[in-house]
Amino acid sequence: MLKLIGLLLLIPLLDALFLVVLTAYLGWQLVVLLVVLTALLGLFLARLEGRHTLRKIQRKAARGEPPTNELLDGALLLIAGAFLLTPGLVTDAIGFLLLVPLTRYPIRVALKKWVVIPYADKKTGGLASGSVYIGGFPGSSGAQSDHSAGESGENGFEANSDVDFEDVDDTG
Repeated sequence: MLKLIGLLLLIPLLDALFLVVLTAYLGWQLVVLLVVLTALLGLFLARLEGRHTLRKIQRKAARGEPPTNELLDGALLLIAGAFLLTPGLVTDAIGFLLLVPLTRYPIRVALKKWVVIPYADKKTGGLASGSVYIGGFPGSSGAQSDHSAGESGENGFEANSDVDFEDVDDTG
């Protein structure tokens, strides 16, 4: 958690240093214009991508399919908008990475693989990803009762499953 907080504090520091260096080369007026233009262009593109993602969510919901990828895209677009609103060129670059579909797709795949699926597995005991324990009751693998006549097969069932009706007690 401390590494994440350190990384989040490092981004504005890098942004400020980059703006100072860029101001020395281009002048403060051009740097301010560049920051404002990237923010405005980014917010315009975020609005367009947001509308497109909302339409995709509505289409999937109308078909009865879960819009999981589209909801993650919406969350990434929301984060991209926050980065684009923050003044600075480094935050704008991160915002554009999250905004453009070509770069957002691998970020979404990585987010699902390393954040969403492990979190869902932790909360559901493996049910979300299908890695559920299906080997029977824990602790009962080697314990067979006295009345099991056949050998256990590889699937847990007895190899000899024929029942003699004389062995069945139907008196109650």
